[in-house]
Amino acid sequence: MSFLERDDPEVAAIIENERQRQVFGLELIASENVVSRAVMEATGSIMCNKYAEGYPGKRYYGGCEHHDVVENIARDRLCSLFSAEHANVQPHSGSQANQAVYFATIQPGDVIMSQSLTQGGHLSHGSPVNISGKLYDVHSYGVDYETEILDYSAIADMARQVKPKMIVCGASAYPREIDFKAFGEIADEVGAICVADIAHIAGLVAAGIHNSPIDVCRFTTTTTHKTLRGPRGGAILCRKGDGPLIDKSVFPGLQGGPLMHVIAAKAVCFKEALEPSYVEYAKQVVKNARVLAETLAENDLRVCSGGTDNHLALLDLSDHGITGLEAEVALGCAGITVNKNTIPREKRSPFVTSGLRVGTPTVTSRGMKEDEMKMIGDWIGRVLKNINDKNIHKMVKEEVSELCGKFPLYPDAV
Repeated sequence: MSFLERDDPEVAAIIENERQRQVFGLELIASENVVSRAVMEATGSIMCNKYAEGYPGKRYYGGCEHHDVVENIARDRLCSLFSAEHANVQPHSGSQANQAVYFATIQPGDVIMSQSLTQGGHLSHGSPVNISGKLYDVHSYGVDYETEILDYSAIADMARQVKPKMIVCGASAYPREIDFKAFGEIADEVGAICVADIAHIAGLVAAGIHNSPIDVCRFTTTTTHKTLRGPRGGAILCRKGDGPLIDKSVFPGLQGGPLMHVIAAKAVCFKEALEPSYVEYAKQVVKNARVLAETLAENDLRVCSGGTDNHLALLDLSDHGITGLEAEVALGCAGITVNKNTIPREKRSPFVTSGLRVGTPTVTSRGMKEDEMKMIGDWIGRVLKNINDKNIHKMVKEEVSELCGKFPLYPDAV
């Protein structure tokens, strides 16, 4: 019996139920992944007991000597991973990493340009319901109406017109490679600060599969989970000269004490991502996403932009007369976890949507490859074509469970 089972059996039971869901279901949420046992162990380590406000060598509490070492290791490894000059690993999330960059460089009311949330952007890039949208004068660019791909000439025209103080590039539901150099050039032309949010694609950038923003954008923010396959958290990369500005913005500007157990886990994650095996993993993530998208198209499901260059695909369900919400619920009943998502030309609310977002980081971490993606794509097509047939959903769930048994999430825990 574990300490948790002994001291709080109610919470222990909930955690076990979640373990069962993950072990015997397919996780296709593009923003999720599964960490290694080493990352999980560091996250749950004794490091969680310590307050360590400040930075290595400049803490506000005693007893931080070991925390200084691990934070320096995390920073050095992250810089090595992305060939960056300076890293801050203290942000609790990607959203707070973005807030820190805004707080450090622009003022309330300043004009910023960012990708529309309904066309693939992120909440923290200026959505009117987010603090970023409330503080700044946000102008949103989107994708081309026909191709559903970013039109850099149109983005440049908008920048010349609105003259932003900052241009944010990066997305949460955009299946194509982003040209960070083009964004950097547009920002330079209009005298704007360029910020790249690579939260979703950080692992692909680290592996050299997606082009890097490090040398062409002034600031780069990221999460440490998603394709990077680490603990939930954020980080900021920048040039050495901007380091003090960013560090001051994170602490004391926005946060108090850092989560040192998470920073220790980030250090482990960065070490894993520096291994040659990680490059092979990232390559397989993209291969899997492409095969999954192709299979979905073969099942008469429209794939936005016609395919994918990264870890995710976006489906338009409009032709089938079902909503993203309906599809999410039905697939959940079949043991396949996805999320409803807005699509270009969206006509429904974000709570209902006309689309689905599917991603391959987690299933790839389990060892699944192209053959399994074909099976998964066919299952998705089968469920969506029989959206109200619970017997079909049950049959697919049994097949899903059988496949998951062949690819244990954590072999020693099943």
